[in-house]
Amino acid sequence: MRGPDFQDRFVAGRELAALLERYAHRPDTRVFALPRGGVPVGYEVARALGAPLDVFLVRKLGTPGHEELAMGAIATGGVRVINTDVVEQLGITPEEIDTVATREEGELRRRERGYRQGRPALDVSGRRVLLVDDGLATGSTMRAAVAAVRRLDPARVVVAVPVAAAEARDALALEADEVVCARTPEPFYAVGLWYRNFAQTTDDEVRALLALAAAENARSSAPA
Repeated sequence: MRGPDFQDRFVAGRELAALLERYAHRPDTRVFALPRGGVPVGYEVARALGAPLDVFLVRKLGTPGHEELAMGAIATGGVRVINTDVVEQLGITPEEIDTVATREEGELRRRERGYRQGRPALDVSGRRVLLVDDGLATGSTMRAAVAAVRRLDPARVVVAVPVAAAEARDALALEADEVVCARTPEPFYAVGLWYRNFAQTTDDEVRALLALAAAENARSSAPA
């Protein structure tokens, strides 16, 4: 197996941005990064494209008593996606779903407030939405994000990642309008193997990058 392709997430983001030039400097382009590792990648993409950056959070709804099994997910914008096969097979009641969803919605809102620090969420309706992460292994979180953002009436949903397993890329291609991926190595194994520096992105780094992106976007949008 060859060595890592990317020095770190920032370098990967710059390479990914070069594949997304057709979305550059368009007033309807929005970049949404999946925290936490997707935010450094998304920062570089948004910066190169001259687009605003926000986070798109997804929280799994664990099945009562079997929390590792997802019965659905909630996401930014108050969206709830339910895995009806799991719910019907296990006989999960609406009340049980509401109990878990209410708990996870509280955590999602807490994280959004902490990350945005008073800035409003970006509008999705009618926009070209680029969903960015640092890579796709199974792609389950990104699939939930695509399903959730669809509920918010975007004009186009684009999944953009530096590296992905071919199977995950192909599965997302059936759900997103477009999948842009810089690398699909074989064999894949894990996202982190394709980065020399894959240290965990912290909440403080997420907050700092979002604030920096907002300030840079405000400067570039200000009249001369």
